[in-house]
Amino acid sequence: MKLHELHNTVPRQSRKRVGRGDGSGNGRTAGRGDKGAGARSGYSRRPHFEGGQIPLIRRLPKRGFNNPNHLEYNVINLDVIEENFEKDQLIDKQVLMASGLLGKSDLPLKILGDGDVSKALTIKADKFSASAREKIERAGGKCVDAKATAETDAPAS
Repeated sequence: MKLHELHNTVPRQSRKRVGRGDGSGNGRTAGRGDKGAGARSGYSRRPHFEGGQIPLIRRLPKRGFNNPNHLEYNVINLDVIEENFEKDQLIDKQVLMASGLLGKSDLPLKILGDGDVSKALTIKADKFSASAREKIERAGGKCVDAKATAETDAPAS
């Protein structure tokens, strides 16, 4: 049996034509009721309106909060770095952006430890997970803190 050999056992129901005279059973108001905004053309109820009863979103309790100090990171895993870069290469945010591995450039970079590292890599990032730092250093690489180097590179005023 193939997809084109299937046929519907229930016949397709034809749409109901309304407003075609009283004898049809759906004439006069055409199922819209008498008067009011719902009977007029162009009217549409706002989304999630429940007829005046307290809407679901207001019946459910609030949970959690939005942390004003939340920091979002550009994250990349070690397995991605491993397959895209050579041994003894310096990898930082600019290099990752140029290779198309990172999205937004304005977010700080965090390296996560999913995957294994077999070559010595020098990675410059804002943050490292503990497992990522351990794997990079075990392979003979270096983890460079981008914030610390930015402070030392800044000209003295």
